[in-house]
Amino acid sequence: MRRRRADIGPSVSGAGGGCVRTPGRSTVAETAQPAAEACRAVTKASRSNFAYAFLVLPRAQRDALYAIYAFCRLTDDLVDEAVPNAEAPAVRLAAWRAELDACIRGEARHPVLRRLGDVIQHFRIPRAYFEELLNGVEMDLGTPRYASFAELETYCYRVAGVVGLMCIEVFGYRRPETRVYAERLGTAFQLTNILRDVGVDAQRGRIYLPLEDLTRFGCTEDEILGCRLTPAVREVLRFEAARARDCYTAAQAALPAEDRRPMLPAEIMRTIYRRLLERIETAE
Repeated sequence: MRRRRADIGPSVSGAGGGCVRTPGRSTVAETAQPAAEACRAVTKASRSNFAYAFLVLPRAQRDALYAIYAFCRLTDDLVDEAVPNAEAPAVRLAAWRAELDACIRGEARHPVLRRLGDVIQHFRIPRAYFEELLNGVEMDLGTPRYASFAELETYCYRVAGVVGLMCIEVFGYRRPETRVYAERLGTAFQLTNILRDVGVDAQRGRIYLPLEDLTRFGCTEDEILGCRLTPAVREVLRFEAARARDCYTAAQAALPAEDRRPMLPAEIMRTIYRRLLERIETAE
């Protein structure tokens, strides 16, 4: 996956429904087995930690999350400029938007989107979350730069926060504060991914670290793009790692006690990603 989509989680969007969200007991669209299998295949092929966290869930919820993950994965791959003999990423993304519209109408042709349509309807997941994800992926076209952390937060919300918001509708929750938890956790995940992939992104001409932070520590874009681990680059990376740690702490503090049990998959991912951040800091 070229631009890693974080697994759950940043800024409060009021879309999400009422204060009580509990998963339905029946299996979603049990007759749509070929479409469900397509979602499972995409998810398992990714070898993501996200998929392993699903294993603690009942089959109905797990299969619903496979559909969400498969959609996110395929969306991310659409703007992979390394795909040979393919249409321009912007063209592929526009076609995928049209297919999402068809999914919402119950007319999708793609098996993953057919399954996703069932999941959206069954768990009452707001359409806006999926549209925001596409908006976030669109921000990856070209060689993005983010002048401020506020701009980067918008990106994190679109590619990670809304994924968390989708997921908690499937997990089930009672308190609206749990949406804040999902969003903040998504920011933490995405910042961790950005720190992990600074070198890979630099080779593609991409810098996700806020430019205001580079300026603060006297770091130049050329240092980042040249993958030079100078003292200034180290300072920037330490600063962003501390910011990610703060996001993990804020997410944990936002999770209401009564929703901790249904958030077990997200908490598993929080533990995994927090350890990843620690390894990044140690290596740096």
